[in-house]
Amino acid sequence: MSSLHETAYPRLKAVVSDQELAEIYTPSTQERSFARKHGRTPAARGALLILLKTVQRLGYFVHLKAVPQSITTHILACDDLSHLALSQLRVYDRNGGARQRMLETVRQQVGIKAFTVEGKAIVRELAREAATTKQDLADIINVVIEELVRQRFELPGFSTLQRTARQARSTVNTGYFRTLNVGLTAHQKNEFDQLLQVPDDSPHTSWHKLKQEPKKPTNTEVKKYLQHLEWLQGWCQQLPAVDHIPAAKYHHFILEARALGAANIKAMQSTKRYALMVLLVHTQLRRAMDDAVDIFVRKMRNIKTKAEANLNQYHLDHMKRMDRLVAQLRDVLTAVQEAPTDSERGARVAAAIQSDPDELLAECEEHMAYAGNNFIPFMLQPYRPLRPLLFNCLELLDLAATSHDQSLIEAIATLKKHRHSRKECLVLSTQPVDVSWLPERWRRLVLGSGPSQLPPGMVYRKYFELGVLTQVKRELISGDLAVANSDQYSDYRDQLVDWSVYDAQIADYSAMVDIASDPAAFVAQARSRLSETADRIDRNFPENEYAVFNGEELVIRKHRRTAPPDGLAEIDKQLSQNLPEKNILDILVEAEKWLGLHKRFGPLSGFESKLEDPRTRFVSTLFCYGCNLGPTQTARSITTLNRRQVSWLNLRHVTEERLEQAIVQVINAYNRYRLPRHWGTGQRAAADGTKWNLYEQNLLSEYHIRYGGYGGVGYYHVSDKYIALFSHFIPCGVYEAIYILDGLIKNDSDIQPDTLHGDTQAQSAPVFGLAYLLGINLMPRIRNLKQLVFYKPDKRQRYEHINALFSETINWQLIETHVPDMLRVALSIKAGKIAPSTVLRRLGTASLKNKLYFAFRELGRVVRTTFLLDYIGSVELRRTIHAETNKTEEFNQFVKWLFFGGEGVIAENIRHEQRKVIKYNHLVANLVILHNVESMTLTLKDLKDRGHHIDHDILKGLAPYRTDHINRFGDYTLDFERQVSPMSYNAKII
Repeated sequence: MSSLHETAYPRLKAVVSDQELAEIYTPSTQERSFARKHGRTPAARGALLILLKTVQRLGYFVHLKAVPQSITTHILACDDLSHLALSQLRVYDRNGGARQRMLETVRQQVGIKAFTVEGKAIVRELAREAATTKQDLADIINVVIEELVRQRFELPGFSTLQRTARQARSTVNTGYFRTLNVGLTAHQKNEFDQLLQVPDDSPHTSWHKLKQEPKKPTNTEVKKYLQHLEWLQGWCQQLPAVDHIPAAKYHHFILEARALGAANIKAMQSTKRYALMVLLVHTQLRRAMDDAVDIFVRKMRNIKTKAEANLNQYHLDHMKRMDRLVAQLRDVLTAVQEAPTDSERGARVAAAIQSDPDELLAECEEHMAYAGNNFIPFMLQPYRPLRPLLFNCLELLDLAATSHDQSLIEAIATLKKHRHSRKECLVLSTQPVDVSWLPERWRRLVLGSGPSQLPPGMVYRKYFELGVLTQVKRELISGDLAVANSDQYSDYRDQLVDWSVYDAQIADYSAMVDIASDPAAFVAQARSRLSETADRIDRNFPENEYAVFNGEELVIRKHRRTAPPDGLAEIDKQLSQNLPEKNILDILVEAEKWLGLHKRFGPLSGFESKLEDPRTRFVSTLFCYGCNLGPTQTARSITTLNRRQVSWLNLRHVTEERLEQAIVQVINAYNRYRLPRHWGTGQRAAADGTKWNLYEQNLLSEYHIRYGGYGGVGYYHVSDKYIALFSHFIPCGVYEAIYILDGLIKNDSDIQPDTLHGDTQAQSAPVFGLAYLLGINLMPRIRNLKQLVFYKPDKRQRYEHINALFSETINWQLIETHVPDMLRVALSIKAGKIAPSTVLRRLGTASLKNKLYFAFRELGRVVRTTFLLDYIGSVELRRTIHAETNKTEEFNQFVKWLFFGGEGVIAENIRHEQRKVIKYNHLVANLVILHNVESMTLTLKDLKDRGHHIDHDILKGLAPYRTDHINRFGDYTLDFERQVSPMSYNAKII
């Protein structure tokens, strides 16, 4: 059920500022003349003016007694009617005939139509159209309101809109359910019914099996999961297609189906039950396809990792032999050098060779086979036990090339054809085998070289298999191979806007991000920016005391630390002593009473909640999952609830999207305070990840070399005002930088940064290129500056002071050729058709088949070089980057401190529940930050009033990540009866 506050339905504010009164409710000269013309008495004039100004604001009429007194008083004063008593005005609320005449007069004045039978028909049609693509009642109501305003209709009562929207949604949803039922046979429906029965040999229904997630990817578990995938494929082949269901509807239906147990869905009306089951089977197949690819990629990576380790061990084990071979070579060279004649030289060489030449040659051949870090021969041993599993993955994946090059697809077909062969060599044709799609060092092993070279048409089977599987892994990652019935590994180009949409929108988009859309102008703009920056840095380089050349190598000296302002330590100490002590649960209760977040968490079905005490249930669930106590421990700590009640709300009412909406509401409330304005402007944000521990029994958990241990990575975008804007949970093995742009694109809060700082992983050129097209200034922390390549705008350009920096030149023609393709990607991201991480996942791997990768990389080189030059030239920029990235690290410590239950281990093994835990924790952290700012504001104001010196510099040195006054442990009591003071948004400290 949708509440009025969740929609765009206009309403009068209880408290109106002087500015709003002046700008919105002040009658103009013409409006006062209108009131004098049609109002025979002063009371009638006043009533007309109030009705006129409120309907202009609301789009509908209210009773005069419902208008806040401040508005009434202001309007009357503007026409010298302050002497009127409110009772004189309110008589027009009771006099039906006079009121109706007034309403019609005002309608004619403002040009709106009364809401009649015609309006009701329009509302029904608008609601039905909106309900075909939208699920939330608030979204449907907002569409109707927007169109009624456009057509100049008076808005009906909110209950009318709410009732019509609910009826339209029910009708549309039922229609979708029926389309899915039409394609089902009686036999299929019976099979669905069997899914809900508990078999004799298992404690769980097949409905539970349908939701199965992959466990720790051991060979045994992977084999079981691939069997599960095969079972899903068998189901989906019989079921009706679901492509006609709009994305928003589809997503909602899946959330509802996923939350229901067998007993709950069995009790549901049959049409809806079968439809939800069809949708869930399709969704689980797509998810399982993604899992199968992830398993395949991970196993291939493990083979390579073990091969590299075995190669290193081989080199260590054969160090003595290598020393002996080098000594033998030295003796031979010495003999050649010292002998005066060729005949004597030959004799001395023969004498110098102390071992059998054939043995020495064999040892040399073996050593050369593994030279140059050639780990490929060592892949054979770890590949052998994984071969059946990898082939099973390949059999289940429906692969297609995303380019015209079909050579790898043909090689995969050949591989499958010879799956059961155990021969050392395979005869593939009578003609030479085309393996040009393999790297050179693979080709030498697949076809053989030297004495071991095979006749045309033959390959070494094991190396051929490994070569094909390795290339499949590489092209799945780069997007050169797409998987049918997959989400993450589908052809991302299908999600891009079509060219007609591009042509219609590109002019507005290019103006918004201030980038030329014409390819030649685009290149000229980027080239000019790079040239001007390079000229400026070169011109000012002699005055740059922090950057010097040591020979050809640039050295960046550390900047001097800025001393903390006088008095900061004392104010910080006073804050610690004077902030009121709070229990963590009390903080959540007070924040909930301020914001009413529980209203966002109704039933997934969309019906009205039947919970008796939704506030208590919401705060308990938030405390349970956000602080990681778990349902059992929470029920022990909050004795008014049991374990089932705590977990029930999480399953039936809470989704990631609703948690994100609550987080945005907290951010917007936080942004109204004055104190955070001393910490930042809101124009900057920084992104960083921190490892969260997981149990190993799931696919997401992976050992992370940089962080150490098994787990996943919580990736956060933190504003320069210290509040966290967005959170994401990703596997440890994933390159974090591909998610760096998602946080800004998906950020719906009032804080909208356009400059993004990141860890050193954000140095990737394609990331810089995509950020530039999205209007985001990417400014990451830089590591190993001397190893980064600087690109000149023109190879003929020479610089007086910084010429040694540059080693390459930009290929402007490549960029110009692909400007429309790159802008189409950016436009698709802005339109919400595709996420930046989806694009960067494809652009993160070099691919000769993907020309767009090279274009983004080349553009990124331009943008990154421009940034690096500014980075060298500005010590203040380096200070800012350092300070902002430090804020994310402080936030990471803060969220970990709040996640104190369960020894800090996320106990959930289901991935969407793991992601929800991260969102819960993010919401708790932001609520505590909000509460801290409220407490700090009042305490600092009190300290100022008591004579302490407080200025901007002191306030700037503070932060809201304070924990000394918060008690995490002890007895917890949910007290919603306690009086809570309103939020002090406008309290002035200085």
